[in-house]
Amino acid sequence: MSVLTRDEAQTRAGLLDVHRYTIDLDLTGGDETFDSHTLIAFSARTDGDTFVEIRPAELRSVTLDGQPLDPEALDGNRLPLKNLTAGEHELRVHAAMRYSRTGEGMHRFTDPTDGETYVYTQLFLDDVQRVFAAFDQPDLKAVFELSVRAPQGWTVLANGITEHTGDGRWRAAPTPPISTYLVAVAAGPWHSVRTEHRGLPFGLHCRRSLAPHLDADADELLDITRACYDRYHEKFDEPYPFDSYDQAFVPEFNAGAMENPGLVTFRDEFVYRSAVTDTERQTRAIVIAHEMAHMWFGDLVTLKWWDDIWLNESFAEYMGYQILTEATRFADTWTDFGVTRKAWGYDADQRPSTHPVAPEAVDDTASALLNFDGISYAKGAGALRQLVAWLGEKDFLAGINTHFARHKFANATLADFIDSLAGATERDVHAWADAWLRTTGVDTLTPHIAPGDHGTCALTVDRAGSRPHRIAVGLYDRDLGDDGGHLVLRERLHLDLPQDGAQPIGKRPALLLLNDGDLGYAKVRFDPESFETVRKDLSGLPSPLTRAVVWNALRDAVRDGELAPGAYLETARAHLPLETDLAIVQGVLAFAATHITDRYLTPEERPAALATLSELCRDLIRRTEDGDNPGLRLIAVRHRIDVAAHPDTIAAWLADGTVPGGPELDPELRWRVLARLAVLGATDEAAIAAELERDPSATGQEGAARCRAALPDPEAKARAWAAMFASDDLSNYLFSATARGFWQPEQADLVREYVPRYYADAVPVAERRGPAIATAVGRDAFPAHAVDADSLRLGEQCLRDTDPSPSLRRSLTDQLADLARALRVREAHTA
Repeated sequence: MSVLTRDEAQTRAGLLDVHRYTIDLDLTGGDETFDSHTLIAFSARTDGDTFVEIRPAELRSVTLDGQPLDPEALDGNRLPLKNLTAGEHELRVHAAMRYSRTGEGMHRFTDPTDGETYVYTQLFLDDVQRVFAAFDQPDLKAVFELSVRAPQGWTVLANGITEHTGDGRWRAAPTPPISTYLVAVAAGPWHSVRTEHRGLPFGLHCRRSLAPHLDADADELLDITRACYDRYHEKFDEPYPFDSYDQAFVPEFNAGAMENPGLVTFRDEFVYRSAVTDTERQTRAIVIAHEMAHMWFGDLVTLKWWDDIWLNESFAEYMGYQILTEATRFADTWTDFGVTRKAWGYDADQRPSTHPVAPEAVDDTASALLNFDGISYAKGAGALRQLVAWLGEKDFLAGINTHFARHKFANATLADFIDSLAGATERDVHAWADAWLRTTGVDTLTPHIAPGDHGTCALTVDRAGSRPHRIAVGLYDRDLGDDGGHLVLRERLHLDLPQDGAQPIGKRPALLLLNDGDLGYAKVRFDPESFETVRKDLSGLPSPLTRAVVWNALRDAVRDGELAPGAYLETARAHLPLETDLAIVQGVLAFAATHITDRYLTPEERPAALATLSELCRDLIRRTEDGDNPGLRLIAVRHRIDVAAHPDTIAAWLADGTVPGGPELDPELRWRVLARLAVLGATDEAAIAAELERDPSATGQEGAARCRAALPDPEAKARAWAAMFASDDLSNYLFSATARGFWQPEQADLVREYVPRYYADAVPVAERRGPAIATAVGRDAFPAHAVDADSLRLGEQCLRDTDPSPSLRRSLTDQLADLARALRVREAHTA
């Protein structure tokens, strides 16, 4: 398949104006393919040649202005259109298209619970050509008219309001001008909850087997949707630009969600079958707010080319957190951003694959797809938060509204966006953009406190990096009350970096914290006395957002080899049992288990670390025995299962169906226990099969695949490996589930022979199965436990001597950078 280059897109955009697509899909033709009829009305500005994209199972007929074209002229995914004359044209294409099992194009899924089948589209970034013929680039917007023939009993959803016209035929209202990648269809026997808000139809949709779970949360989901909708209308002058707002929770979805105008698709894990924490509910709400922001920034105003993807994602990321904080009960969303998303951005920005938030050269669509990462989302949102702190929200929103008015239903660039902001302020926004959006890497800020006269001190901050920063500096003193251990905010200073002279801070505080409030995007360090205060009194800080900044600083220090991994575990052991914020507890435990215990510590040190985490989780479980904090208890139970070094306790929980004192083991916890028992060699195929009979759902199928791959048995490993790499039968979700079960630190000797095999087998399967599976191969199937020089050498050799697909190359580059970092951390703290 040929990828579209920027130059080709610019040439085609200079030649064509695309007016309308009339698309007819027939979904009644069987399990493998569907029929696709497309009529494209377009005009050519001058005489010339171009092409249209399509990736058919069979190209049946093509006519241009009533004259047949030879289907055999199709070259890969490109059908040449030669000798166009200036003026109006009509292109008709009839093809059979393949259903996808990897979440790309038109994905088809049969629910193992009840045998019902569902299909939905995911056309981002260049997968529209898997469904219908198109001039597939974001700046050739058009009106889309869609009709679908579906099996009896199905409902068809689309970007516009749909109506059933009889005999299984559905017609969607024409869209306003939108980009090809935003077209959406979802068809099947959906369970739907419908309402109306401000005259606009709202809908929630899921598989029938999930109906009770969607119904249980429908009020919460609709309340959040309404609150976000109303708040966006308070901030934005442009009204919501589409005719309805449906949210469909779809199976085996690769992303968190997709911002299709009028029909947002979400992964249906957001329809909770099992108990979840309030932080997880908050995460779902953030995704709802994020996708709604895209209705304006991304859908109404769309990037011209993929180098400006940050204009979509960074903006939606920032607005999602901010709107949720303002409009709903979730008032601490920025703490979660600091713990989870910021770390994602910092990590991505320190790998060799880092790129500017707004890169200047994204040469083709394959390169563009790689930029949907922690830079475009988390770092970009962090940069926008810094921009708002520097610019002021009033001027920021004024610039945004100017941008919408200038470019609605059209396309815009970074230069357009900056010009809109610049018109709302006297500040030099262009210089800010150059410093923040065109550079890479994370600045590091280090405080130095110098004594002055009469017991006072002054602060200077060293900045390793080049960006300007506006940050808050928290000065904390110890509370000398009866219980001790608490820190009290004396003052929060605002500092612009680079500094113009030292900043007086009065008497020396017990803790000086740079970037208090987390408005900046930078790593921060502590002066020695502040570091000792953190070690002793971290849990005594009054604000969860402040504590999140501190935990991030400790995390960064471990990753940079400046803090021993064991010291981080000791700090967690001391302070996490007293933590009240669930996002912090979850984030610290996840980093401690996944990075420190599994990677940064040696295999000899790992058992003691697991014991420490197990004791920590037991403390949290004891602390929550009164039932006052079920979310904290659930987090503790989950991690207690994951770090279990011996099977007895968790096997007893599974046998009893409950943790003593609660919670009862719901399907998620049962599969979690069984997976850990599999790793420890304390279960077998018969038990897995029995559990699958108990829970035959799609999630149960994934749980069974993970458990089977985790069994410490050579035959089980061979079967799992063959399923992943020798066969193309696994769907995207089943591939990932199998991969997550396969590699286990406890089984390093058993799977040692598979480490070199990984580098040999990953390349062909990624090439064969496409970007979604390639990403899973690099993310989930990578032998991350093998922290040794041999694995690093094999990976570097693979990158050097083979030709991995772009998605796999990017994943391997990142994984090997993390592996090299883990080796450096071990070396820095090896006696």
